[in-house]
Amino acid sequence: MGARLAMSGTLDQIDAVELGRRLRIARDEADMTQAPAATAAGMARTTLVAIEQGQRKIRIGELQALAKLYGTSANTLLRAEAVHVDLVPKYRKLVGHTDPSVGNAAALLSDLVKAEVELEDLLGVQGARNYPPQRPILPGDVRLQAEQDAQEVRQWLGLGDGPVPDLIALLEHQLGVRVFVRSLPGRISGLYAFDEAVGACMLINLSVRRTRRRYTAAHELGHLISRRGESELLLENNPTQAREERYANSFANAFLMPARPVMQQFREVTAGASHLTRRHVILLAHVFGVSREAIVRRLEGLELAKSGTWEWFETHGSISDAQEREVLGDVVRLDTDRGDASSPASLRLNMLAAEAWRKELLSEGQLARLLHLDRVAVRELLDALVEDPADVGEVLALRA
Repeated sequence: MGARLAMSGTLDQIDAVELGRRLRIARDEADMTQAPAATAAGMARTTLVAIEQGQRKIRIGELQALAKLYGTSANTLLRAEAVHVDLVPKYRKLVGHTDPSVGNAAALLSDLVKAEVELEDLLGVQGARNYPPQRPILPGDVRLQAEQDAQEVRQWLGLGDGPVPDLIALLEHQLGVRVFVRSLPGRISGLYAFDEAVGACMLINLSVRRTRRRYTAAHELGHLISRRGESELLLENNPTQAREERYANSFANAFLMPARPVMQQFREVTAGASHLTRRHVILLAHVFGVSREAIVRRLEGLELAKSGTWEWFETHGSISDAQEREVLGDVVRLDTDRGDASSPASLRLNMLAAEAWRKELLSEGQLARLLHLDRVAVRELLDALVEDPADVGEVLALRA
């Protein structure tokens, strides 16, 4: 009886519209429509509609019935600090139910966002959003607009014309985007979603080359600039010709490979040459941190190389990793193994988790469940991020 009275008090305190929103999200995540949900909970569909719209106050028994039906708890739905984000249904509406890997990736993104926000609440910190001004896609040539927008965003970020050394860190720490890098199945390169409660979120496939991860991050940044509130799924070799995708691809090209610097580097690298060679391509790709195909496509777009140049390389032996090693030597560690798919990379989430463990707010087991990692991965994360107290002097203490 005491717990029921306490729940009743909490129910009186929560806004009906907010609770209705949480119930709708829970129903969507359970993949249920209103009619069968209402029937299973013993109410009319019109009653459930009114509850979800905040027009009718829900009773405790109804709340408990719906929570059980949706695979959650009444306490979770009522908790003030609980995180309720509507990400998974966005992707169901985007691609339908034909590919379970998309639903799994969307669920992972949703869980990681919830984990990060829960850790923020636990530690009493809050990430700041610092998004560039939004630039809706206008009528006309989207490639020209994307080129201009990318240049303006680079200037806004203070990047000038130089290469972008760590785009994911820039998104996380300078813009306040929630970025997660995990191994994803199939052809999924990345997902982008925006929710008013938690802001912009990205999930990028760790199982592809670094150059592809950078391109995916730049592509999703294009969506943040142009279509902030809409979800997006980026697939490998996606043939779509939708204007929004052409804009995002053009934005990524221009952001990672600005026209004038590419022209300058091209002139320097090919000085005295009569033909574009594999060595030229490898050097240019290395300078801008992109794939060999990406730089050749960019050269074609800027009319520095003839249309069909990449196809010529492909039909004449391509450009191999071995050739890249010959040209670059030990300058960089080549990502030929497509990355370590067992090593999640999300600096902010990892640091929050390590701090929560250091303060004994969460155990290793709790962190493993929260972050969707095994205990070994969590231990490696903590070993890498938690300082040994013996190595921390008083002079390093932060001011209150």
